[in-house]
Amino acid sequence: MSDLDAFITGLPKAELHLHIEGSLEPEQMFQLAQRNRIQIPFASVEELRAAYSFSRLQDFLDIYYQGADVLRTEEDFHDLALAYFTRAHADGVVHAEIFFDPQTHTHRGLPFGVAANGLLSGMRAAEAKFGLSSKLILCFLRHLDEASAFATLDAAEPWLDRIAGVGLDSSEVGHPPSKFERVFAAAAAHGLKRVAHAGEEGPPEYVTEALDLLHIDRLDHGNRSLEDPNLVTRLARAGMTLTVCPLSNLKLCVVDDVARHPIPAMLAKGLRATINSDDPAYFGGYVADNYRAIAGLVSRDQLVTLARNSFLGSFLPDDVVTRHLEAVDAFAASH
Repeated sequence: MSDLDAFITGLPKAELHLHIEGSLEPEQMFQLAQRNRIQIPFASVEELRAAYSFSRLQDFLDIYYQGADVLRTEEDFHDLALAYFTRAHADGVVHAEIFFDPQTHTHRGLPFGVAANGLLSGMRAAEAKFGLSSKLILCFLRHLDEASAFATLDAAEPWLDRIAGVGLDSSEVGHPPSKFERVFAAAAAHGLKRVAHAGEEGPPEYVTEALDLLHIDRLDHGNRSLEDPNLVTRLARAGMTLTVCPLSNLKLCVVDDVARHPIPAMLAKGLRATINSDDPAYFGGYVADNYRAIAGLVSRDQLVTLARNSFLGSFLPDDVVTRHLEAVDAFAASH
């Protein structure tokens, strides 16, 4: 391992943009399919990995939803979560705020609690085993209608004391944040944090809607914000955290080359950017891999800034964030 690799791995960090269903590795997909006696349309792990070639977001989503069908029991979701946390711990992650998509599971007949209870169990196990803290964020699927999102929020009510916030993901183009304004207002009334995918494939106007109508606390992706200088200024002045996912951007053709990724421009313009893995099983890398992908574009001090930003953008209490920032600074000073 090179000195830079060791530095990136050891740097304490939070992950703020991780779809837990997107951490389902082909090996685990086959294992769960066998456990649950489910037929999947791939003959081998190698054939499944070969299918992970996407030209746009929708190509990925099609196989993502297909893969999620092997998740059937609380044990499956527990094992999925713990597998992710084990890998994240190896990458220096000490806190993670993970997304899950309840509609992906309730629409195929699973009760809300199967996914929620399994994931929460896996989160507790990760804290006990690794000291890795985590929070759970319920995401609404934006290609479904408002009524389905409201039904999901209603179904979640018994678990809301263990859910940190709501998010918005899935097919972006044609499904603007305004479609979910009332659902996000209802979530806010429950005291939940709000995040939303915007400005990945959708235009900068979607980011503005997420700010003005959904009143988001954090912006997921946000790459296309750079097309609107006034929006960039607004995000910088507000200290809005952007959860950027370099390898995902490359795999989904949001950028054509990691060497031209906008992360240096984001930092130069004063944006509170962070580095995350999005759907690591599908996009070829966990969080440390994403740091390595952009390491040649930024300085060592900027890598430290990205790690600090991950805690500043988290939903942890101030005193806990302070401890993590001190750990980041101590690590950087000793290396």
